Amino acid sequence: MADGSRIPGNFELFNGYITTTGAYLEAGSPITNASRLGIEETEVIKWKYFSTTWTQKYTMYVDKKSSRTTSITDQLREIIKQTVAFNKANHILDRISVSLNVTIVDMETFNIKKGVLSKSTRTIPQTPISEPITVIIQPIGGGSISIKCYSSTGQRASIYKNADSVQYLYQVGTTPPASAEDDGLSKGISSKAIFLLNLGAASSTKFLYIYFRWYNVKHPELSSPWNSLQTTLIL
Repeated sequence: MADGSRIPGNFELFNGYITTTGAYLEAGSPITNASRLGIEETEVIKWKYFSTTWTQKYTMYVDKKSSRTTSITDQLREIIKQTVAFNKANHILDRISVSLNVTIVDMETFNIKKGVLSKSTRTIPQTPISEPITVIIQPIGGGSISIKCYSSTGQRASIYKNADSVQYLYQVGTTPPASAEDDGLSKGISSKAIFLLNLGAASSTKFLYIYFRWYNVKHPELSSPWNSLQTTLIL
């Protein structure tokens, strides 16, 4: 689904969309909706910037007699353009659509009708993925970890052809989990083969224990087995 069909181009519709979604990302306690859905703090700040800037300009736009000008109209169009581009570059709505924690309310709020779930039109294989996943993990400081995922069929990081994402289980601390079945592991998913796992600066000097597998959102029963435990020091 194209960005434009999720993010309205009409001024009135976009006004409701950007103000609602901006507030929705920050809502929730003690865990915000953004955190639950895997949206980073910097991304929330940027989305809120679009919402705040839009509201300021839109208030002037609706006042036809006093403050609506061609310049204001052009600025509103630019905000919509930037929002669509930001979503496209960072896959905000795609990531929400494949989050393990996504709900029907989330999907309705962000106007996600199918999202990544509709990307594949090919025949779904009948047997689970046996392709191993190779992962390069690199701590980059500030509690962030760079992750690149590869299959044996390509030299570049990419999602394996029979999967649509990478699923991972992880734990931060000093004691490794016994297995991927450990109840203390947190879950995550990425629709991109290259992504950042942000664990926060407070995690520095601790260890990240993490498992990966190729994942199929619509058909989780076809997902590959978990790889062996990987460990890295968090900087």
